[in-house]
Amino acid sequence: MDANQQSTANPFGMDEACENCPELCAPRTQVVHGYGDVGADFLFVGERPSARADAVGIPFLELGPKDEPGEGMGGLYRILQRLGLCASASDPEEPELANVYLTLLTRCRDPERPPTDEEIITCEPYLNAEIRMINPEIIVPVGQRALTEIGTEYTTTAADDLEIETHHATTIRGRGFELVPMLEPASQTQAQTQAWLEHFVDLMASDYRQTKGRQGR
Repeated sequence: MDANQQSTANPFGMDEACENCPELCAPRTQVVHGYGDVGADFLFVGERPSARADAVGIPFLELGPKDEPGEGMGGLYRILQRLGLCASASDPEEPELANVYLTLLTRCRDPERPPTDEEIITCEPYLNAEIRMINPEIIVPVGQRALTEIGTEYTTTAADDLEIETHHATTIRGRGFELVPMLEPASQTQAQTQAWLEHFVDLMASDYRQTKGRQGR
């Protein structure tokens, strides 16, 4: 964790009372900003808070029991544990992350519907600020909506060619970093999860920082 970081939850102190999207403000429990290591090489981006993330305030948490270490954290956290980016005995409501930051396209949840395109655009400055301040080496768009938004903004790949089923467990060259798309963890088969893990482990073992001269960070 960066020596100057005071908190893993909303470490950049973004607006926790944001009311920019009136139709999302009413049903939400809270604004769910990013969570994790502000000096991370790896940044994961999902579409919107899950029901449990809305209740707890941490991205990518899922509903489930929490009487055992790690239970209720969700499939993405299990993947991060296998990569050594999340402590295996983490508290489900305060995961211990290293070299990874988790965030979302939209920070508020309507339980009845996904966010509109306008709501994603309205929330975009939060995401852009996190990307700028973290300056990651690799961005992982989780799910089709995140791949479309991130890929359209940060790569030269045409939007019609950004298919999550096709690009899962592959690398797309971006502007200043690379994208490694991932299917929603809950929808992955074991084979798809294993394929993504193997691809990402190979990437972690490579000199992925070389182009930005950050080997010493």
